[in-house]
Amino acid sequence: MDVEIKSGTNVIIYAYGLTDPIGDINYHQNRRGSRMTPLQSYANPPTENKFASLDYFEFRLNNHKTLIDPNNVDLVHHLVLYECDPTVKFDDNNLPEGVCDDYYREFSHCLSNTATVWAVGGEEIVEFPTEAGYPVGGDFGIKYYVIEMHYNNPKLIPNRRDNTGIRFYIGKELRQYDLGYLAFGTSSNALALTIPPKVDQFIVDSYCPSEFSKVSYYFR
Repeated sequence: MDVEIKSGTNVIIYAYGLTDPIGDINYHQNRRGSRMTPLQSYANPPTENKFASLDYFEFRLNNHKTLIDPNNVDLVHHLVLYECDPTVKFDDNNLPEGVCDDYYREFSHCLSNTATVWAVGGEEIVEFPTEAGYPVGGDFGIKYYVIEMHYNNPKLIPNRRDNTGIRFYIGKELRQYDLGYLAFGTSSNALALTIPPKVDQFIVDSYCPSEFSKVSYYFR
């Protein structure tokens, strides 16, 4: 009855007693729980020592390595770093911060293009291919970013504070290609993605403009 351990997110259900069982195993009472956690790497990511000589910059909530607050491993579910449209202007001395729904209008031009994304089961360090890198500075038009955090707090534990963020290492040589994300599928809202009741599987149809196929992309 063994279950194969696979790469990515594993949902673990556990229970434990207070003493080693000798003979009968006593009921664990309320000493039980569940957690989503990666048990096996996707592709054996490099250690952080490989990037020790490089400069870096970080995106954190109080103000590429994903910096999960060690106090909130059970709380952070996923995060998305968005690029704001180059035409967007903010007051640098009073940047919006708080619950995303409270700033929907301010962020309306900041939630389309993804700079990077991480979720439970993802690698802590992601090394880009040698021929591609994420552009920063210079004539790159992006000035503002939005970091969006999603939490999983089923027990509604109050007064949790988080300082999770992302670190980008700056390479010493300009790479041949600029790296970006190609997103396809459907919007994750009640009108676009509704799971029918009492079904084991279902199909989601997605469409894109015909001009999409006329654009050339570099894939790895």
